[in-house]
Amino acid sequence: MLKSGELMVVLIVTIVMFASIVRARYGYGRHGGRNDGIPPEEHAENLRLRDEVRDLKERLKVIERITVEKENSLAKEIESLRDR
Repeated sequence: MLKSGELMVVLIVTIVMFASIVRARYGYGRHGGRNDGIPPEEHAENLRLRDEVRDLKERLKVIERITVEKENSLAKEIESLRDR
């Protein structure tokens, strides 16, 4: 059977483990508050890069549309030349 000192140690370890799991699960740091483990500078850089990627995706869609339109018009011109 556990002595009172051993029981206290087991209880403390259990509480600390439970608190660590909860903190990791919900993203809270050691000093309180949500930080997700990312420094503020890196968070700002991540947001900037996300915006840039979104803008580049939009540009790529426009370029793809232009390319497809040109291919269609070029194919039509070739066919019209064949018909002569």
